[in-house]
Amino acid sequence: MISFAAVEMLAADLWPDNQTAVASVPDPRKGERLIMVTDKHGATRSEFMTYARSRHASELMLPAEVIVLEKLPMLGSGKVDNLAITKFVRDQAAAKAATAEQPPAAAE
Repeated sequence: MISFAAVEMLAADLWPDNQTAVASVPDPRKGERLIMVTDKHGATRSEFMTYARSRHASELMLPAEVIVLEKLPMLGSGKVDNLAITKFVRDQAAAKAATAEQPPAAAE
């Protein structure tokens, strides 16, 4: 329902010297959650939300999480590798879900 490119354009306006990509993960309540991945050191969800709202962006365009990487995976063409970003984001979500489902370790 949301154009990832539109969200990425907002991020490019906010952080013009950095690379940003958006991917989604399934969400049981909303259907999907947007996850933003950027190489902008110190980038925060709060900073992006404030900027996006100042540009009257839809609440649906606000990512649930911002992940900062040292470098985003790139294609030979110089564009962000969106398939690699999607795989990374979904792997991260699966790892978090697995950790959340683990029962606490028994005390010895």
